[in-house]
Amino acid sequence: MTNIASRLRTEQHSEEWMRERLEYMTEFLTEERKEVLSRTLNQRTHYMRIMTENMFHPQNASAIMRHCEAFGIQQIHTVEDRCKFDPSVNIVRGTQKWVDVEHHDTTAEALAALKAEGYRIVATTPHRCSSTPETFDVTKGKFALVFGTEHAGISEEVIEAADEFLMIPMCGMVESLNVSASAAILIYMLSQRIRETVDNWQLTDAEKLRLLTRWTMSSVRDYEGILRRAEQSGKLTVEF
Repeated sequence: MTNIASRLRTEQHSEEWMRERLEYMTEFLTEERKEVLSRTLNQRTHYMRIMTENMFHPQNASAIMRHCEAFGIQQIHTVEDRCKFDPSVNIVRGTQKWVDVEHHDTTAEALAALKAEGYRIVATTPHRCSSTPETFDVTKGKFALVFGTEHAGISEEVIEAADEFLMIPMCGMVESLNVSASAAILIYMLSQRIRETVDNWQLTDAEKLRLLTRWTMSSVRDYEGILRRAEQSGKLTVEF
């Protein structure tokens, strides 16, 4: 059985349930930790998401996860019809606790999920160009950056479904940026431009509450045991 923090990624809990547990668990945090969680939460966004296709190399999966966490991107969508998105625990350094990964069996499924939520599909490729990181219009609405494999790049299915194409101009004689380096550049540059030019880039209050509740639980050792004892003693009264 998965723990409460993990289930908070997908299961629905009432606002009252979350607020009661958040208030109780916050007592176990230092002031410094509270400040870090609050500051980080206020920099998180769903305005931009990342989608990867069959990321075979664990080091690339790990790098993209760390890039997202570092620059405030909360959601990663992964297509795994050929291989698993399998970041190395030793490389991600715990960042898997702070970002969300939605796994998909096919590219079509991932694209449909993103389009259903109103995301523009932005394919990253050195071979087609609608815009560059400097010229891409971040104000037109939320978008998902799609990254392909190290050698094959994005699939034809993504190319056909893409609303726009994004490339990083290079001055060398060969395409010398690998997927993790390209992702770092694009995620950093576009996340900065979003914060500078878009009004509604932050999480909603409901999203912040759910995320802060989960992060607070993940920050306290044996939080499951603490919550269980609090429920048994009557300190927590709101049921699931």
